[in-house]
Amino acid sequence: MHLRLDALELTEDCAHGGEGRIRWRRALDAAAFASPCNFVDYAVLPPGTSIGVHRHGRDEELYLVLEGTGVMHQDGAEFQVGPGSLVVNRAGGSHGLRNDGAVPLRLFVVEIALERAPRA
Repeated sequence: MHLRLDALELTEDCAHGGEGRIRWRRALDAAAFASPCNFVDYAVLPPGTSIGVHRHGRDEELYLVLEGTGVMHQDGAEFQVGPGSLVVNRAGGSHGLRNDGAVPLRLFVVEIALERAPRA
């Protein structure tokens, strides 16, 4: 499978009650995988915007930062992220991300289910 990020049409949205509007696109959904991967999203956070702090129940999310910098909130702690940062957000934990830089923060968000429901 081959995907070109520059060809994706992005949707603007307020993500989990965060600040401002981020742009994102579901690059791949669960149908693309035999594994319990729910989706891969490509997201762009303009300077000053954020994905609000939120929780997931029965899945984990990976945030892979491609470009830009930000402050990651994870289970009450905050830390800097930048290009090459890979953050594992565990099931049941809280997490959010804010772009604190002067350029767009670009990342992949990968959601993995702890259990895959049987396919019909």
